[in-house]
Amino acid sequence: MAKSNYLFTSESVSEGHPDKVCDRISDAVVDAFLSVDPEARVACETLATTNRIVMAGEVRGPAPLVNADGSVDRDHIEQVARDCVKDIGYEQDGFHWEKAAVEIYLHAQSADIAQGVDAAGNKDEGAGDQGIMFGYACRETEILMPAPIYFSHEILRSMADARHNDSAVGLGPDSKSQVTLQYENGKPVRATSVVVSTQHAEGLSQEDVAAIVMPHIEHVLPEGWMPARKDIYINPTGKFVIGGPDGDCGLTGRKIIVDTYGGAAPHGGGAFSGKDPTKVDRSAAYVSRYLAKNVVAAGLADKCTIQLSYAIGVSHPLSVYVDTHGTGNVDEDKLSAVLQEMVNLSPRGIRTHLKLNRPIYARTAAYGHFGRQPDGDGGFSWEKTDIADALKGAF
Repeated sequence: MAKSNYLFTSESVSEGHPDKVCDRISDAVVDAFLSVDPEARVACETLATTNRIVMAGEVRGPAPLVNADGSVDRDHIEQVARDCVKDIGYEQDGFHWEKAAVEIYLHAQSADIAQGVDAAGNKDEGAGDQGIMFGYACRETEILMPAPIYFSHEILRSMADARHNDSAVGLGPDSKSQVTLQYENGKPVRATSVVVSTQHAEGLSQEDVAAIVMPHIEHVLPEGWMPARKDIYINPTGKFVIGGPDGDCGLTGRKIIVDTYGGAAPHGGGAFSGKDPTKVDRSAAYVSRYLAKNVVAAGLADKCTIQLSYAIGVSHPLSVYVDTHGTGNVDEDKLSAVLQEMVNLSPRGIRTHLKLNRPIYARTAAYGHFGRQPDGDGGFSWEKTDIADALKGAF
């Protein structure tokens, strides 16, 4: 029997966290290629440390991003990286958008991988790799996301907005949050602790930083949910001036739990950022969330987990698993069959249904890939609940 009374914690990291800087750059490279060719292939990894950015991976795309000899236009890619760092807000001695050295080691995609993925003759396009992907939705918040990760994201997003509009003078780009919630009868009822660590200007005391941060916590948590002041930890080490890639090396794809459900649901292990949507690590995780969210939005369950699995070069999923955690009011096997009838779960089918071959990925790199509002240009299309009514009708 599942526990009904417990504490559960999730964390988030800001756009200026070293790993998120790398996610942003890698996703901006994906966008750069897709903006020129919707069928471009990209697998870009980024490393960032003290005034140095290193990018490596495989690409396949058109001019002007790929030269006649097959090499990548390094000047363009370098500018993409610098623009990302500038937008995040790094103009520090140890990490500066203009002064950092940028090294680029992007090369052509492997022909062996390409032949398995590409459509040819009667063969449909195959998955870009093997793997398992999970999607999840629940009724803890209006956006059908687990509450701890939602509030962790929102605290940092509120701080970042204030930093960008100059209403939080003294805060730096690098920050982390952690929210612990008390669950009673399986539902979150209040926060028992909140942790926020944020980079700040030299000369600000721990009390100064707390005075800046506290209003953001108070604004985000629901009325009556604030923990006691002694259980709110702001910069618990006392000082956080050296931050970002200057303080800690960053890498693409290291914050997969922050990117998804904060540990409230399983994770297949594959990261999203830096990958074009032929990679099922990304596209199948998005469609899994889309299906799970529509199941909950349709009222067929209060909680839903969906797992998909794929083999490289094979177009159809090897399995489609649905678990409503005892909260469903329909047969799960039938639900799995109905979902597969409504949405083509081949790599091409997913991209077509969710319209993923667009430059919509840099915006996903911070504050979670899920629980966001769909954008007018197609960003976060996997957050739509446009098949909820059809799902209701099927049952």
